[in-house]
Amino acid sequence: MTVTAIVGANWGDEGKGKMTDLCAEKASYVVRYQGGSNAGHTIINDYGKFALRMLPSGVFHPQTVNVIGPGVALDAERMLSELERLEERGVARPTVRLSERAQIVLPVHRLLDELEEIRLGAQSFGSTRNGIAPFYADKYAKLGIQVADLLHADIVRGKLERTFAAKNVLLEHLYGRSALEVGDLVDQLVELGEKLVPYVCDTTKLLQRAYANGESILLEGQLGALRDPDHGIYPYSTSSSTLAGHGAVGAGLPPYAISNVMAVVKAYSSCVGAGPFVSELAAEEAEELRRRGGDAGEYGAVTGRPRRVGWFDVVATRYGCAIQGATEVALTNLDVLGYLEEIPVCVGYEIDGTVGEDFPTLPQLQKAKPVLWRLPGWQSDISTCRSFDELPEEARSYVAYIESAVGVKITAVSVGPHRNQTIRRL
Repeated sequence: MTVTAIVGANWGDEGKGKMTDLCAEKASYVVRYQGGSNAGHTIINDYGKFALRMLPSGVFHPQTVNVIGPGVALDAERMLSELERLEERGVARPTVRLSERAQIVLPVHRLLDELEEIRLGAQSFGSTRNGIAPFYADKYAKLGIQVADLLHADIVRGKLERTFAAKNVLLEHLYGRSALEVGDLVDQLVELGEKLVPYVCDTTKLLQRAYANGESILLEGQLGALRDPDHGIYPYSTSSSTLAGHGAVGAGLPPYAISNVMAVVKAYSSCVGAGPFVSELAAEEAEELRRRGGDAGEYGAVTGRPRRVGWFDVVATRYGCAIQGATEVALTNLDVLGYLEEIPVCVGYEIDGTVGEDFPTLPQLQKAKPVLWRLPGWQSDISTCRSFDELPEEARSYVAYIESAVGVKITAVSVGPHRNQTIRRL
C-alpha cells in the first residue's frame, strides 16, 4: 500500500511537477490536495512544454487517474481550459476526477486579491492575484461554494448574497469601487456546474477504496515548506498548508496512509514573491544564475516574474525537510551550476553577531546574514549523464555534502528539465 507525497522543501519552484510526472508513470492516482491556480508546475516531456496550474501532473499518463481533492481552491474555468489545451496539443484526454466537496474560486476573490495588493503597494505580500487568500478566507468563514452546490441555483444565490453583503462594504468604502450584484453570476455558476458534472464524484471514497486495495497513490503538493502559513515565513506565505502532513486531509485519506515523503530540493535557491530570503543574490551575479537556471531561465510559471535566486541554503532546506517529514530527497537543477569554479553554500545565519544553524522566526530571519562555505565546482556540462558514477567527482561530492548537511538520503538527481534527465540513486 503505497502513498507518496511529493512536496517542496523550500519556497516553491523546486521541480515538483517534473518529479510527479516522472513518478506518475507507475502510479494509479495522482492527487492535488491543496492550493489553486496561483502556482504552476512546469513539465517537459515528449508532448512539449506545459505549465499546469489546476490539473495534477499525472495527466500525461493514460493509465493514471488524476484527482482534484476537497482541499483544492478550484479555478474551474482554468481546469476546463487546461483540458482543452492538452487535447489541442495531441495529449490523450486524461481521466480526471473532481471532488464534489472542493470549493470554487469566484471572480470576486480574484478582484479583492488584486485590489488589496494594489492598496498595500510596497508592503504587499507578492500575491499572484489569483484570489487564493480571499478564497480561503471565505472557506473558513463558511461562505464558500462547493462543487456539489453548483447544480442548485437557490443554494448558490443564497451563498452569493451572504458573501456579497460583506464584500460590497469593502469594495465601496475601502477600495472605492462599485458594489457587485448577484445578477447573472448565479446562472453562470450553474452553467459551469453542468460542465463539471462528467468529472465530479466522491473522491474521498474513490481514494480510500484505492488505498484499501493497495494501489499506488501520489499526492502532489503545491509551493514549498517555507510558504506554509503555520511553519513558514508568515505572513509571506500562501493560504493553505504546503506540508505533506496536510496531504491526507486535503485528499481524504487516513493520516497514517502516507508512507513516503519525497521532498524536492533545488541545487541552488529560488523563489517568486516577497519575504526574507537569506542567501539571495543581487545584480549581475543573480542575473547570471537566473539566466542559466530552470528550463528557460528562472521565471515564474504563473506570473512570468523573474525569480529571486540565491545559493543553496542548508539552514532553510534542513528545516523544510524536517517539517515535511522527508523520507527521501530529489535534488533538481544540478546541471545549472556547471559554470562555477567554486559553489557557495549557505551553512548558517549570522544574527546580531551570533551564528546559528536553526531556521528562526520572521523578526530574526529579517536580520539574518548568510554564512557561506565554498565547494569546488566541476565546470562542465553534466546534462548527458545518466548514472551517478558518470557525474564528475566534484558534482558527486556536492550531492554528498547536501545529503549529509540536510540529513536525508538523496534518491534522485536531475541534470536537466526532461524526463530522461533524472538519475536514480537508490
